[in-house]
Amino acid sequence: MKERNRRQGIVLVNTGEGKGKSSSALGMVFRAAGWGMRVCVIQFIKGQWQTGEQKAAERFDNIEWHALGDGFTWDTKNPEQDIKTSREIWEFSKQKISSAEFDLVLLDEINYCCGYQWISGQEIADFISHDKPAWMHLIMTGRNAAPEVIAVAHTVTEMMPVKHAFTEGIKAEQGIEF
Repeated sequence: MKERNRRQGIVLVNTGEGKGKSSSALGMVFRAAGWGMRVCVIQFIKGQWQTGEQKAAERFDNIEWHALGDGFTWDTKNPEQDIKTSREIWEFSKQKISSAEFDLVLLDEINYCCGYQWISGQEIADFISHDKPAWMHLIMTGRNAAPEVIAVAHTVTEMMPVKHAFTEGIKAEQGIEF
């Protein structure tokens, strides 16, 4: 593995209306872990329900996993709580990134927080530009990535839906959706 001082940290954004943003990011998480990198996954929206990815991560001693959200929030009954939780997770994320303990950090679904205006895109972009270690890889997922975040990213992928099983009445399937 390349030494940190010889590595160019890549900032990646997976956004868009289509499926696969988190799945793609988690593929990179497991790829990095397979190379022996220290990885931290921080989930902003997903709550305490178990996913296959989280169960797989438990098999790695170099992946630290934090599902800190209150659950899916697009039909929230308590937006003040969602804002509070998102701000707390953002502060936690900044601490983890600044600790320089990890080679790769995934901020899963942080882009939703920008879309809902719970965390400003400018605040995130400023932190990335000034406080993220230059050698650290950072991945951010979720719909509605802020233009400021897109501007500081090295790689941005927009997932576009073509067809989805849900529109055919097929509910989320274990091993595919979670």
